[in-house]
Amino acid sequence: MKQFLLPDPGEGLVEADIVSWHVKPGDQIKINDVLVEVETSKSIVELPSPYAGTVSELLVNEGDTVEVGAPIILIEESASDPVEGQAKGQQTERVANLVGYGPRTGPSKRRPRRHPEPAEAPHAAVAASFGTHQPVSHRHDHREPLAPGLTKPVGPPLPAPGTPAAEPAVGGGRPLAKPPVRKLAKDLGLDLTTVTGSGDDGVITRDDVEAAATRSPEPVEIPEPVEGPSGDERVPIRGVRRATAQAMVDSAFTAPHVTEWVTCDVSATMELVEKLKSRKDFADVRVSPLLIIARACLLALRRSRSLNASWDEAAQEIVYHGAVNLGIAAATPRGLVVPNIKNVDRLDLAGLASGLNELIMTAREEGAARRPFRRDVHHHQRRRVRCGRRNADPQPGESGILAVGSISRRPWVVGSGADERIEPRWVTTLALSFDHRIVDGEQGSRFLADVAGILNDPGTALLF
Repeated sequence: MKQFLLPDPGEGLVEADIVSWHVKPGDQIKINDVLVEVETSKSIVELPSPYAGTVSELLVNEGDTVEVGAPIILIEESASDPVEGQAKGQQTERVANLVGYGPRTGPSKRRPRRHPEPAEAPHAAVAASFGTHQPVSHRHDHREPLAPGLTKPVGPPLPAPGTPAAEPAVGGGRPLAKPPVRKLAKDLGLDLTTVTGSGDDGVITRDDVEAAATRSPEPVEIPEPVEGPSGDERVPIRGVRRATAQAMVDSAFTAPHVTEWVTCDVSATMELVEKLKSRKDFADVRVSPLLIIARACLLALRRSRSLNASWDEAAQEIVYHGAVNLGIAAATPRGLVVPNIKNVDRLDLAGLASGLNELIMTAREEGAARRPFRRDVHHHQRRRVRCGRRNADPQPGESGILAVGSISRRPWVVGSGADERIEPRWVTTLALSFDHRIVDGEQGSRFLADVAGILNDPGTALLF
């Protein structure tokens, strides 16, 4: 009987929540079959089985919080070779003696020898194959029977030609399908275990899912929420929501926050976005104002190193980081996550666009690619509300966070003197919150002014 312990997910995490079991007691499993999905404060991870055998018992239930190293499942391994098992049984009968006390008393038991087969039969078969009673060479159109002497078919009849049906997954394993196909089935409310795959090795394709949804649409059963006596719904605090709450509490009571706002005209940035969309370099990526805003942050950080630093309370030091890890806050069904791009300062504009697209899609797919999300030193967040009314708080370990309001058409004063007039322009509000222990007011104001200046006139990026 083997115990499978919850492995260490890394990044300093000490526990995980059991999301769903993919097996049940009595299921036959193979090595690398998915056993369970667990959720940490970073991501959802599928745990494969290191053993082959039969599921004996599930030691934890779905929704339980389990510490790293705790047993979660019992697996009875498959039976081994009989001869090997006999040898193991004989070894267990021996009594270990201390060195120098001599062998155990009593008759000794020896392992029975395995007598090899007589050598005459193989030699005779080899000699017969080199006999001269049959010609050695044949005509090119002459065909020998595969098994001489067999005139009648042996065994069950062969199946008729055609596309073989996909074999069901062993031990309740997940059906084979690519992440986009799984997302399509989830959006359509379709259970992939009821779909027969037509791809190689039974892989379920997009056409299979669409055909199954059209042929037999089944209503999705929504579990009823657990309600108290007053009709209130209680939802356990787990995963990302628990990590976010703890980070906000730690941030509020450890770092003094300062927030500055600026409203700027970004019409030139919107024109630049349209020009980039028509270039071949950006044909395969999605170009949005977020790309220019991220680039403006990277350029502004060159003049404001303090916003790429962190506070080391134990050593009483401020750590100025050489590389820049830029994080983008993304809203997902599991809550707000902040994945980041490593060494983003080394990327050109096209590489930054590709990195942003991959990062945001990975975060929002929620499980399509089970990659961990690490916190960063500086990140910015897109808000759909007016930043003049609300601001974002940096998490512990971050020196600052930039919140960007919605870009909308507003009346704006342009020109000067006699040419002063009001025109509709693309306008947004930027809000910079930073840790006042690391960043002074002048440094924060300079960073915010640099970002706003680049968004107002992208040509000023040549000055950095």
